[in-house]
Amino acid sequence: MASQTLSFSRTDSVKFFRTLNKRVNSYFKENNLKRTGNWKLWVKTVVMFSIFLTPYFLILTLDLPGWFQLILTIVMGIGMAGVGMNVMHDGNHGSYSNKSWINRLMGSSIYILAGNAYNWKVQHNVLHHTYTNIHGHDEDLEAGRILRFSRHSEWQWHHRFQHYYSIFLYGLLTINWAITTDFQQMRRYMKRKLSYGKFPNPVANWSKLVISKIIYVCIWIVIPMLILDIVWWKILLGFFVMHYTAGVILSIVFQLAHVMDEAEMPLPENNGTMKNSWAIHQLKTTVNFSTKNRIVNWFTGGLNHQVEHHIFPHISHIHYTKISKIVKQTAKEFNLPYKEYKSTRQAIIAHFRYLREMGMKPVMPA
Repeated sequence: MASQTLSFSRTDSVKFFRTLNKRVNSYFKENNLKRTGNWKLWVKTVVMFSIFLTPYFLILTLDLPGWFQLILTIVMGIGMAGVGMNVMHDGNHGSYSNKSWINRLMGSSIYILAGNAYNWKVQHNVLHHTYTNIHGHDEDLEAGRILRFSRHSEWQWHHRFQHYYSIFLYGLLTINWAITTDFQQMRRYMKRKLSYGKFPNPVANWSKLVISKIIYVCIWIVIPMLILDIVWWKILLGFFVMHYTAGVILSIVFQLAHVMDEAEMPLPENNGTMKNSWAIHQLKTTVNFSTKNRIVNWFTGGLNHQVEHHIFPHISHIHYTKISKIVKQTAKEFNLPYKEYKSTRQAIIAHFRYLREMGMKPVMPA
């Protein structure tokens, strides 16, 4: 990742964010609403954890046929993604509650999803939300040499097939957290002294990572092996299926917001200055999808409202549908883009079409 310090312009349409922020603040004040979650989010939390954990306890306590256990691991994967998008995400953004200890508690749900709170906050809150879609700074655009998400990335011959094989790799997202990614990220972030808030004690941070991984393996692999009369490889298969299901869901939802032809991927000037102000940069690099679909809104934790989320990451997702009208109207008044796909299907097709485009060998300038 690049170490260049970036700064955003302060000269273009500076009134946009001031106007938008004033209108959004007025919406909450006039309706006597808190910007954080409410009872709807608490109910959703119970539902998502139930979808995630109930199948686990059913498998451990009931004598179920193998095919039904496999189905339950898929359900667990759906619940796992649901907890990540609806509970963990709001918690680690500080938007779940106005009480910091509740945010920490809900954000800590990432540990039973195989992740690490410190790593996630640095990658997501610091690098992704600050430097959205900027090559060399936003790690969400980095996929090694396997996938090419940006025209600024080096092209490899196998990228011409990435729109076919990418979906198989997407499912490995969370299992990579569990095995390798967290260790690599912590080493990299601690070396660069990155943090979201106070920089943690290195010994305590590494200890938390190692201990949480041991507990995670015990819960999801060791305990089932001790309790269930099932051969070891079937337990590992169920573990893999759960993660793969969650990984596909999470990857697709995240990719539809930024890895699209409509989402710009600008580079800074030589002096590290970006062309646009931060808020306008978010409008140009982010895409919404299926915002009228109540099921998609509910299950994705408002992550289909990425425009609203990127401009107001400290507002709970349960408010995005309402404030999206304000954001869209204000962007229109300032002649700024507001990018969205009407349906999830259209967005998915556009994403894989973009992957195919990025997989073509770049034409060298004459």
